[in-house]
Amino acid sequence: MVSQHPSGSPSPREAAGSPAYVKGRRPTADELLQARGRVIADLLPDPLRLLLVGINPSLWSGAVDAHYARPGNRFWPALHRAGLVPRVVDPSAGLADSDRVALCDRGIGMTNLVARATARADEVSPEELREGLDRLASVVQDRRPTVVAFAGITTYRIAFGVKQVERGWQPEPWHGAIVHVVPNPSGLNAHDTVDSIALAMRAAGADAGLVPPMGGHWGR
Repeated sequence: MVSQHPSGSPSPREAAGSPAYVKGRRPTADELLQARGRVIADLLPDPLRLLLVGINPSLWSGAVDAHYARPGNRFWPALHRAGLVPRVVDPSAGLADSDRVALCDRGIGMTNLVARATARADEVSPEELREGLDRLASVVQDRRPTVVAFAGITTYRIAFGVKQVERGWQPEPWHGAIVHVVPNPSGLNAHDTVDSIALAMRAAGADAGLVPPMGGHWGR
């Protein structure tokens, strides 16, 4: 199992001037503010079957060094409803070692197009998204996931420079990986529910061989 920071640099909590965060409790308001710009660790198990790609970490995720850690984000409930994890994970005080092991055992990995934590995803520029895609390409070429699932259709269009794309399975593989576009699980996305996000995640998980397919795949 491998978990590392995208840049290969030390943990942001080890950087000079960064306050120590105590895993097991939710971050304070000051710790959230101090998390701006932090980089959280990629989760890259070996073998890597399904790589879930977010836009960038929230301040909450930056504070606790865990993906989709902000309470109210629908990522973990949808991942559970899709049948990809046995229970709803709560990483708001940091990802538990047992949950990390369970994800790695299934070959489920997580990363972001842009590494730095911000208060809102719209603080990330199109140029950063395109640069992040170049970094991600290197990860995909090196780790060879079966499926890469991008969260957020608008972000996908910007990063790849395409105007027309539908959510779900994409007809062209990317560096040898099957590509899916799933809804952004943020609570700010009012167009989707936990159920619709879960359906898209299940389709990606089915192509990764993690769950049986349900009713085929969108786009095929």
